[in-house]
Amino acid sequence: MTRTNVLFILSDDQGAWAMGCAGNDEIRTPNLDRLAAAGIRFDNFFCTSPVCSPARATLLTGRIPSQHGVHDWIKEGSMGEKALAYLEGQTAYTDILAEAGYYCGISGKWHLGDSMTPQHGFSHWFVHQSGGSPYYDAPMIRDGKPGKEPGYVTDVITEDALQFLDGQTGEQPFYLSVHYTAPHSPWINNHPEEIVALYDDCKFESCPQEPEHPWTIPDAPWGNDWKANLKGYFAAVTAMDIQIGRLIDKLEAKGLRENTLIVFMGDNGFNCGHHGFWGKGNGTFPQNMYDTSVKVPALFSQPGTVPQGEVCSSMLSGYDFMPTLLEYLEVSNSTAASDHIKLPGQSFAPLLLGKPVEEREHIFVFDEYGPVRMIRSNEWKYIHRYPYGPHELYDLRNDPDERNNLMLAGEDHEHAVHLKAELDEWFVRYVNPELDGVREPVTGGGQLTLAGTASKGKKAFS
Repeated sequence: MTRTNVLFILSDDQGAWAMGCAGNDEIRTPNLDRLAAAGIRFDNFFCTSPVCSPARATLLTGRIPSQHGVHDWIKEGSMGEKALAYLEGQTAYTDILAEAGYYCGISGKWHLGDSMTPQHGFSHWFVHQSGGSPYYDAPMIRDGKPGKEPGYVTDVITEDALQFLDGQTGEQPFYLSVHYTAPHSPWINNHPEEIVALYDDCKFESCPQEPEHPWTIPDAPWGNDWKANLKGYFAAVTAMDIQIGRLIDKLEAKGLRENTLIVFMGDNGFNCGHHGFWGKGNGTFPQNMYDTSVKVPALFSQPGTVPQGEVCSSMLSGYDFMPTLLEYLEVSNSTAASDHIKLPGQSFAPLLLGKPVEEREHIFVFDEYGPVRMIRSNEWKYIHRYPYGPHELYDLRNDPDERNNLMLAGEDHEHAVHLKAELDEWFVRYVNPELDGVREPVTGGGQLTLAGTASKGKKAFS
């Protein structure tokens, strides 16, 4: 039996709204649109934390941040003598795939610590030294050596991924992660001029520049020229889209397209003026859980297996990805089970196979960012900030843009009481008390070392 290959493409700071196939007629993403037309687009897919490293750690391990211990973007521990593997001792799905005979490679952003050391089943290791940088002459690690890679980093990552694909002979199945740094900042003077020029006359109606949010962080690096930043952001997405087209073309040229599951996903959402700020969960303080911060693009495609041209509105989360991928590939999850960790995710592989799934009476997704936690259903969203608030409650049926915080009325709302109880019960069921983000002083400024080290006299967050 021929085993299914996987090409997993992950973008960085891309809002779910930033694709043509998602209804945005201003941004140019013909290849993402092509991928959506050849598969399923999920329009209610949520990250587990609205910042990169925790969300990526969850995708890889199936654990929520309060199980894997990455609660903010990794600020220290990527390089040097104090390099720290934040997920050491934890099972990633790539560990399981490698044990099952897959040849695993990664090209692009890692940002989970100790960037010099290949880990978690990856045999091919071409990664960014930290998590972000200017787009030209980016600091990368090639063949175990750090250095600057000449050229535009989106193209550089793609060229390495294409070489990986060229090297596949079909003797064993492959898994390839292509983790772009796009469309993360910087945006001005960092992208091909001919692509930036495509947006010279764009009105950017998809990114309304609203009045400044009262919680906007004071040191946002975007500056005051919102149109120049938007041109750069949109250009970063389009430049990435062009390279994604090359990856799809390569699979088709090698006759591998129908035997390869292509997944495109974002690590977290992003606001480009939405709600009056620029950024994701840490674009404000207190950190926010707006849908624009926690919803991510999610496309799955394998012609002949995955239904084509469908849009699915099932509420799904990053913690569902690992069990889904393993079930889809028919790979046993016994290694993860031996960790004695109760994973919260549920496989949605039947949706990818065009099969009905059992309807659940109560469907919620959960998010966390340090002491900020969210529970969301199709109709309601509740956000609780430990220990003192402020808390938020939104009636999404009548207020889908989250404008009217019902908690400001100053009275106990029955929906808030119910949702808080559901939220508490869920997190009690899954958190590792030693890694519980509620107990960590996470402010969005970056993680310095392993969670839970405050008791040892170390500062874990900045």
